[in-house]
Amino acid sequence: MEWMILPLKRYFDFQGRSRRLEFWMFALLNVIVFTVLSVIVFGTGATMSQIEAADPNDLGAIYGSMFSGLGLLFIIWWLIILIPSISVSVRRLHDRNMTGWWYLGFIVLSLIPLIGFVASIAYIVVMALPGTPGPNKYGPSPKEGVTAETFE
Repeated sequence: MEWMILPLKRYFDFQGRSRRLEFWMFALLNVIVFTVLSVIVFGTGATMSQIEAADPNDLGAIYGSMFSGLGLLFIIWWLIILIPSISVSVRRLHDRNMTGWWYLGFIVLSLIPLIGFVASIAYIVVMALPGTPGPNKYGPSPKEGVTAETFE
């Protein structure tokens, strides 16, 4: 559980390195929270009835009904995790001895159809690869005697 919330503790920390465990446990936390929020929001049925009542040709009405009421929980959680998600991704790239600007490249490319799919897969692969052993230009290895407790 400590590794899941560590990126929230290191909210604006874009320096240093993060190991795979920190990145993927934070990703798992997001999947769990979004699943719970989906059950709460769509399990009540209120949101689904609003979506069904909306004009199918009016995407604004459909999205508006999805993100009103309990659907606001999605937006609130997204705002809470936005900066920690960026910072843990940048630190993870640092662990691979890559500049954090690569993250911006992945985001921009993900906006282009088909290329975005390939960019998303490349992002997942890069995040899954092991970091450089020992220290690199972004700092010491995060595996060397560091636990989740030391980042307070």
